[in-house]
Amino acid sequence: MPATWIFLFVLALAVIGYVLGRRKAMASAGGDGRLMHSLPSYYGYNAALFVLVPALLVLGAWLVAQPMVIERSVQHMIPETAYETSGELSLIMSDVHRVASGLETAVTTGQITAPQLEAMQAGSTDVRGLLGSVGVAVGSDVDAVTLEAAKSYRARNATADTLRNIVVGLLALAGMALAVLRTDKDYRARNSVEKVVLALLILAASLAVLTTLGIVFSLLANTIQFFKLYPWTDFFFGTTWAPSFGGGSELGILPLFWGTFYISLIALAVAVPIGLFAAVYLSEYAPKSVRSFAKPLLEVLAGIPTIVYGLFALLTVGPMLLTAFGPDSVGWMSGGTAVMTAGLVMGIMLIPFVSSLSDDIINAVPQSMRDGSYGLGATKSETVKQVILPAALPGIVGAVLLAASRAIGETMIVVLGAGAAARLSMNPFEAMTTVTAKIVSQLTGDADFASPEALVAFALGMTLFVITLALNVFALWIVRKYREQYD
Repeated sequence: MPATWIFLFVLALAVIGYVLGRRKAMASAGGDGRLMHSLPSYYGYNAALFVLVPALLVLGAWLVAQPMVIERSVQHMIPETAYETSGELSLIMSDVHRVASGLETAVTTGQITAPQLEAMQAGSTDVRGLLGSVGVAVGSDVDAVTLEAAKSYRARNATADTLRNIVVGLLALAGMALAVLRTDKDYRARNSVEKVVLALLILAASLAVLTTLGIVFSLLANTIQFFKLYPWTDFFFGTTWAPSFGGGSELGILPLFWGTFYISLIALAVAVPIGLFAAVYLSEYAPKSVRSFAKPLLEVLAGIPTIVYGLFALLTVGPMLLTAFGPDSVGWMSGGTAVMTAGLVMGIMLIPFVSSLSDDIINAVPQSMRDGSYGLGATKSETVKQVILPAALPGIVGAVLLAASRAIGETMIVVLGAGAAARLSMNPFEAMTTVTAKIVSQLTGDADFASPEALVAFALGMTLFVITLALNVFALWIVRKYREQYD
């Protein structure tokens, strides 16, 4: 039984538990809800939660742990002489997974019986024909080790699935029975339900922290491995980016970081003034008819895919800038892909982030502050400059920070609009590249994950994460410093 079916089975038991719990509570009170400690629905919710929470927790933990446990156990069946590096072991395990999937499909469709499966020998024509008939392609011949490992993988998965379904089903049934037996008119069902809801709220609030920790740990191990193979001084202070999978790579991050910073700076120089001025106009000056039309139209920009912006940069903005600043006119720009191309288009993409958030923040400023300013004789423009914008400054800084984070992490606009050249230059009309673009290029293709040329992508990602975190801390410091004036 797949995990989906056991999940639906648990949901059905929860519905049954809700009905039984509510019915028993009403029966114990003689049908008079006034004699019950909680509302009738709480007794039903309590029984449903007794079914759902333990069963789904075990199901989720099982689904996470089962692949890892089986993977590790099957890996021990592969002799160490069959591979030299962890990358070769990963390729062998990929073949094991594909063969096991093909065998499972063949058994399910009736092309082969279980006794025939056990009698199969590696390298025989029936194995090759069987795998071909179910559309399974492996990267090498199916040798005896791979076939036996695939059989074991399939058998252990089937056993674990059966055991999982039994455990989760019994746990759901036990939870429903326990909840129904404990239910009566004096049972504090509302307190029990609210404790579970509070736990869910705490879990939801913790997701951001847990996600951050997950990102750090997923990058940290490969980053440490990279710095074991490549000097950290050359990485952080090197001025040349020239990866070569044949050896002799120069992996200095400074040209990539400069390109990231330069493009993001131009994008923010476009997005922040336009977005902030648009927000001030829409919130303080625009009539309701104009605001109801202009604000949704402006926010449409946020829904355009970044690949479309990249094509816009490549096909429209780049040639336009080349016409204005190219060899035939000023001579500053030699090609359509340049820092200015990507920066302008990225700035257009970021305008709705700044304007929409700033507009909401400005509207949240209390009307009493505006009235007090007008009462002291200030004009509308003076009120905006000296009262509204300072009061909304913390939120505006947050909006700018969000736009900066989006600019630093953008990839498609950079690939199509800025080029792929890693260089240190002050000329905004030259082609450059960013950290995110090089992360993609280093992990594209048949890269050996044991080589520094591939592992450098994780070091780049970790560095970008630390830089973004530093920007967040700096922005929080600014917010707290200026917020004290309005406490």
